[in-house]
Amino acid sequence: MASRAVTAWLLAWSIFTGSSAARGEESPSGEPSTGHNELIAMPTMGGKQFWADEYYFRGWRIQCNVVTGHYRLLDPSNQRHTWGTFDECRAKLDEIRRRDNLAPMKGRAVVVLHGLMRSRKSMARLCAYLEEKGGFTVVNVSYPTTRRSIGEHAKSLARLIDSLEGIEEINFVGHSMGNIVVRHYLGDRIDPATGRPRDGRFRRMVMLAPPNHGSRLAAALADNGAFVLIDGRAGQELGADWDKIKDRLAVPPFAFGVIAGGRGDDKGFNPLLPGDDDGTISVATTHLPGEADFLLVPVLHSFIMNDPRVMESTLRFIQTGRFDEPDATTEP
Repeated sequence: MASRAVTAWLLAWSIFTGSSAARGEESPSGEPSTGHNELIAMPTMGGKQFWADEYYFRGWRIQCNVVTGHYRLLDPSNQRHTWGTFDECRAKLDEIRRRDNLAPMKGRAVVVLHGLMRSRKSMARLCAYLEEKGGFTVVNVSYPTTRRSIGEHAKSLARLIDSLEGIEEINFVGHSMGNIVVRHYLGDRIDPATGRPRDGRFRRMVMLAPPNHGSRLAAALADNGAFVLIDGRAGQELGADWDKIKDRLAVPPFAFGVIAGGRGDDKGFNPLLPGDDDGTISVATTHLPGEADFLLVPVLHSFIMNDPRVMESTLRFIQTGRFDEPDATTEP
C-alpha cells in the first residue's frame, strides 16, 4: 500500500507540475562537449533540462550547458549557430549584429521565468500576449530547473539581466518556482546600504501560483528517492530544505501582485492539501506581505499562465499596478 501511495503522489505531482519528462519533452543535451565549432545554422537536439540562458539580445540567446560548461548561440527560431566558450559565442553574435545591422535594444522589457520541471514553451502563449498587446520586449527565460539549486539559477538570471543593455525598464513574471528564483536573485542583488536593488530598472512583478512559503507536497515527498531524482536540488529546496533558503529570498522592493489558483472555498482541488489550493500548492502559501494586489482564479497550477483572464490581468498589472480596471486616479 505504501508503494502505491508514493506512486500516486508522484503521478499527481508530475501531472500538476506539468513534468517535461512525463510529456516526453526531455532529451539528452545532444551537443558537443568541448571546443568551438563554426557551423551552418541547425536545430538543437533538445535537452531543455541541460541549458541555462545567460545572455539575451533581440531573441538571440547564449546558453550554458550545466553539465559540460560549454556554451551555444541560438537565434530567435532556436537554430544553433555556434558553440564553444562564452566569448566565442558572443563574438559570433557581434559578427551577426554587424552583418545584419541589428539595432540596439531599448524600451521596456518583461523577463518571464517558468516553473519546476517545465520549459520556456509553457510560457510561450503568455509571452506572445504580452508582446502583442503590451508592446514589451519579452525575455522568455530557459533554465534547467531540475539540474541546479535555486541559488545557481539566480546567478544565471543575474548574468542574463546584466546583458539587457539599452533596456530602460524591467518587469518580471514568474510561474511557480520561477518566482522563487527571482526572489533569490533580488536577495543577492539588494544593496544593504539602501535596501534597494543595485539595478534601478525594475518596475513591477506578477507572481503566478508562487510557493512563497514553500511547497507542502514537495516536503511530503522529501524522502522519496524517485522524487529527489526527478526534481533535483531545487525540488528539495521548495520542500524539506525550505528553511535553508527562505532567508535568502527578498520581498520585491517594488510593486508586485499575486495570482493564485483555487476554487474559492476551504477544500480546493487537492484533498491532500489543507484549505483552498490549485492542485499543487495552497492559496495560503502564495501570499506575501507587501503584495499590491491579489487575484484568485479557478484554474489548476499547471495551466494558470494560459488562462485568458490571467493573461489580461498580468498585462494590466504591469501597465497599471492593479489587476482590475484602473480608475481615473490610478498611476499610469
